[in-house]
Amino acid sequence: MTPNSPLVKRIAIVVGAVVLTAMVSMATTLGVSRSIEGNATAINVAGSLRMGAYELLARSAADSAENHATTFMTRLETYQARMAHPGFNQAIPDAADHPLKRQHQAMESLWQNELRPALVASAPNSTRVTQELITATELYVAEADELVSMLEHRTEARVDLLHLIQIISLVFSILIIFGLFLDIKKRVLLPLRKLVNIAVAVGEQDFSRKANLKGSDELSQLGMAFDQMTSELALSYRELKEEAMAKTRELEKSHAALELLHSSSRSLFANHDLCNGAIPMLQDLEQLLGIGPIRLFLHDKNSSEPVEAITTSTTDRPFYCKDHHCNACLVTPEVFDELPSEDNDGRRLLLPIRTPGQLLGTLEVWYPASKGLSQTARRLLETLSDQLATAIFLERQITEEQQLTLAEERTVIARELHDSLAQSLSYLKMQVARLRRLAITGEHEKIHNDILEELSTGLNSAYRQLRELLTTFRLKLDTPDLATALQQTVREFSERLGSEVRLEYRLPPQTLSPNEEIHTLQIVREGLANAVKHSEASEILVQVMFESPRVQVRILDNGRGLPPGEQPAQHYGLIIMQDRARTLGGKVNVINRDSGGVEVTLSFVPKSRHLITSAAASG
Repeated sequence: MTPNSPLVKRIAIVVGAVVLTAMVSMATTLGVSRSIEGNATAINVAGSLRMGAYELLARSAADSAENHATTFMTRLETYQARMAHPGFNQAIPDAADHPLKRQHQAMESLWQNELRPALVASAPNSTRVTQELITATELYVAEADELVSMLEHRTEARVDLLHLIQIISLVFSILIIFGLFLDIKKRVLLPLRKLVNIAVAVGEQDFSRKANLKGSDELSQLGMAFDQMTSELALSYRELKEEAMAKTRELEKSHAALELLHSSSRSLFANHDLCNGAIPMLQDLEQLLGIGPIRLFLHDKNSSEPVEAITTSTTDRPFYCKDHHCNACLVTPEVFDELPSEDNDGRRLLLPIRTPGQLLGTLEVWYPASKGLSQTARRLLETLSDQLATAIFLERQITEEQQLTLAEERTVIARELHDSLAQSLSYLKMQVARLRRLAITGEHEKIHNDILEELSTGLNSAYRQLRELLTTFRLKLDTPDLATALQQTVREFSERLGSEVRLEYRLPPQTLSPNEEIHTLQIVREGLANAVKHSEASEILVQVMFESPRVQVRILDNGRGLPPGEQPAQHYGLIIMQDRARTLGGKVNVINRDSGGVEVTLSFVPKSRHLITSAAASG
């Protein structure tokens, strides 16, 4: 360190302050000590003068007459010389207005003007001490006492001052030393500790620590040099580390992408429910790529707009949700607001879900505009869209195959019913007609007619139900789709009614299984048949809605309504509808509308395809 170094300057200032304090303390102590020199002698002399006054008073009456005057005058001269003692006069200040000076002058004035003349006057008559002499002596002694007291107080005050100066010097020295320790701790020890910690951290490959030392001293300059060195080392180390880890990250991402594609393939093709199979995989993909939310829209031939089938993040339960115990896609509004969207600087990627010659849907992917979307992520999403296309295509193909299989089975049943049960019912109707032509009279005529009427009613109802079943089976074979089958059914009953039967169809794609579609269609047909045949209605409305998680089917007419009382015993149509509703796990309600007419309501919760298939097979 050079002599102009800040550390040397601070140390020199502290040492100089300590030396200056010591010199000031010694100088003031010396001055106070010199100021009280002679005070002890003056106190002793003043005390002896006090005692000497009493001694002169006593001697003036005790000496013999023949030598009284000579001896007494000698004592007076001795006493006078004691009053002029150098030590005594040295303790008296020279200032005329000083209290000690005034007290000394008063004492000398009393001696010269009163006590000494009284003592000299009493010398010829030594046997008699006058009252005036005693009074003068007491006054003089009192002045001497006051002078002694003032000298003592002055001496004590100077001693107290000396003590105070020493205490102040000691405290000031301690403060200077304490300040030196604090300064050393702040300017030397702490910076050194920071520099040592930085050196240890650099050895552990931690370049984030900084000294942040402000100042112009040597340690501050060294700290700034350390900070610059760690910054450069951190930059170099980061660049080397990034270069070394670049390939590793690419390999890890490729490996994770391959695992995700593999698991997504298994999930998509093993799970019959597209929502349950795709959402966990899509959420894993969002975490891997830092994107989201992801939505899947399917194209439905019965809707002009794409229909949302999957979303990974939403605040409200989607309308197409079948499982209200599943909360996989539900998030809080706070989380949803943080996801990329048009409102918070997000970008959207649209990927087609297609097979050769057919567009099945669209995959909508949102990602942060600040980060962008890498080519690796884009290729991964394109591969995923291809997998989704394959899974959706296979799912639809399986559904159509199931529908066709059920339709073929019902065609076979319809043919068997037509060849066997229909002919049997026709034969029975002919036999009933033959019985009617028999002329039976007598007491059994009424019973005979009642039996024939019941047989005719039962056979007509069974024959009508059989025709409805045959029509339904054949219709399903030609139109393997519930919406199309309902449209044909509505047209058929519109012709039978003589006015338009309106249809409102709002079911998401693939909501119902083939078995559920068949039962729904048959219940609708039965309800329409009852409305056309019995209600005398001019307007009929069929509503097929999805009010998550239930499917609601309503058949509304403006006819005459239900007759009062209970359901007729031979009303087989309502019984069949209720049986079909129980098969679906729902129920059918038939009530009169307030505005007139009848409302037939079917309500049930769709089941998963594999459960429905197994239930249908077992039933």
